[in-house]
Amino acid sequence: QLHYSVPEDREPGFSVGDLAKDLGVEVRSLAARNLRLVSEGGQRHFQVDLAAGVLLLDSRLDREALCGQSPTCSLHLQLVMENPLQLHRVEVDVLDVNDNAPQFPKPEVVLEITEVANPGTRLPLEVAEDPDMGSNSISTYELSPSKHFALSINVRGDGVKMPEIVLEKALDREKVPVHHLTLTALDGGNPVKSGTAKVTIHVLDANDNPPVCDPPISKVLLEENVPVGTLVTKLNVTDLDEGPNGDVEYSFKTSNNAPGKFTKLFSLDARTGEIRTQAPLDYEESNAYEIAVRARDKGSPAMEGHCHLRVELIDINDNSPEIVLTSVSSPVQEDAAPGTVIALIGVKDSDSGDNGQVRLQIAKELPFKLVSSFKEHFSLVTSGPLDREKASGYNITVRAVDSGSPQRATQKTFYLRIADVNDNAPNFSSPFDTAHVQENSLPGTSVFSLSASDPDEGSNAKLSYSILDNGMQDVPISTYFRIDQDNGTIYTVRALDYEQDKVFQVPVEVKDAGSPALSSTAVVHIFVLDENDNAPNIVYPSVPKGSAFHQAIPALAEPGYLVTKIVAVDADSGHNAWLSYQLQESAEALPFQVERRSGEIRVAQALRESEDSHRLVVEVRDNGTPSLSASVVIVISPEENSMQDFSKSLDLPQSSPEDTNLTLYLIISLVSISLV
Repeated sequence: QLHYSVPEDREPGFSVGDLAKDLGVEVRSLAARNLRLVSEGGQRHFQVDLAAGVLLLDSRLDREALCGQSPTCSLHLQLVMENPLQLHRVEVDVLDVNDNAPQFPKPEVVLEITEVANPGTRLPLEVAEDPDMGSNSISTYELSPSKHFALSINVRGDGVKMPEIVLEKALDREKVPVHHLTLTALDGGNPVKSGTAKVTIHVLDANDNPPVCDPPISKVLLEENVPVGTLVTKLNVTDLDEGPNGDVEYSFKTSNNAPGKFTKLFSLDARTGEIRTQAPLDYEESNAYEIAVRARDKGSPAMEGHCHLRVELIDINDNSPEIVLTSVSSPVQEDAAPGTVIALIGVKDSDSGDNGQVRLQIAKELPFKLVSSFKEHFSLVTSGPLDREKASGYNITVRAVDSGSPQRATQKTFYLRIADVNDNAPNFSSPFDTAHVQENSLPGTSVFSLSASDPDEGSNAKLSYSILDNGMQDVPISTYFRIDQDNGTIYTVRALDYEQDKVFQVPVEVKDAGSPALSSTAVVHIFVLDENDNAPNIVYPSVPKGSAFHQAIPALAEPGYLVTKIVAVDADSGHNAWLSYQLQESAEALPFQVERRSGEIRVAQALRESEDSHRLVVEVRDNGTPSLSASVVIVISPEENSMQDFSKSLDLPQSSPEDTNLTLYLIISLVSISLV
């Protein structure tokens, strides 16, 4: 038996074996012996080349067609030779050639796997087919790279390799709902041939994704006082699941089942996630709101996500500044130094930013200014000297203006009283005053009232009067006058005598009750007015009281003859000192007369001879009211050969400088009285 092998797919005429050599016969004898082939299967695949003595292919061999999946494929032939007749069996093994690529039953495989499948889950695949055998059959499988899947190959008992896809990493349908893989089957031939199949793996949804806010924390700027119903925002929530698992409902999230304050101000559409205002918003009440929203799907079990929204309000200048007087030092001393703090003023504005920036203002003409102590606090201090006598107080208006647009302003007025300081001395209306008082006035007689003023107030303006002793009189002035310390009225202490003191200089001091006390002085000239309290005094002739003055005259004295002259003086002055002379009426007519003004006694008519002596009573009377008088008795005796030098006999007192001064004082008094 001869045994040959031939690869499949060789062209016809391919030499399979050298029959002549293998049979041990010569080539040229093969024809003579009538060598021929007899095929057992009835199919002719080979032929004999008698000239060359070789076995040739008659047709192309296909091992897979001849033998199928049999591990061996042999064709059996019989060789018949005659002369002698011999029968040889020839077995030709058809060797497999890798002429077939692996092939999957379906070019595309669709698989399904739930997204919550655990790693290690296996998905069986159909086995690829390769008609080739042996090493040319399927050697292995390969899977395209994947983060989630790997290929596992198991070998059955018959040696067939079974591919499986193994889940290595958890799936997320929301990220990759479909995975596209390529499975490749490789044979062991040389060159290697392969076949591929597309593997589509659908990830089945599971409610494994909660609703997600994008962004999870957001911020919205919203002006305060927007109309109710204004859209604040629409929540952007996604749920990667499908169907009910991705259908989201919205609700406010509150803590401890206590509704938050924002639930009264905002409304939430449970279906669309729109948040709108449902009440007026006030920046000053709260400048921001934290809103928590729960987004819940309808899966089973349901999953939820949370959105956090911060609504920040934009301030609108809807609040006027507020002025707070923290402290006011009223009254303030008028001698307060510049920079003395008068008041502490606080200011606040519920608005923010420029709307809450506040400036304080006061009138420029006031002697005060504002100094910033620290934020929103100011000090009102003096900026110049204060004078209570010019302004006893100030109405200070503080105006606060913010920097918003439009600006809002407010103002507050308070009264600041200026406290008096004893900075002004009392002041008389005149530094010199003139007063008159009648002599012999009763003690306690009001002479003059001085008036002084002090622009200060209170004790600083409480005045007291006193008389200063200037030493101008021999006797202290206080023995003549006193003054009411409260009202400044000057009173006499004793009766005054014009003839002793005609004028007084009374220095008066007025002093306030301040500390230290201030004072000023004035001089009151008090003129004593004469009173007719002195009767005329007959100087000549000087005779003792009750006696008479005897005067001799010539018996033949003619009318006009100067008999004598009565000289009298009056200590009073003015009208009270104007003297008049007259004869008292007598029972008989007297031949004499007295000059009314000069006091000269003259012969009025011729004397008779042997006429007796004449007794004259001459009365000297002043011009006062009531009038006072004095009288002298003169006995005139006519005598013959009596001759008298009257000018020599008349002994009149000589005037002295003191009398001249007295006359001057009298003139001054008369002029003063006339002026009054």
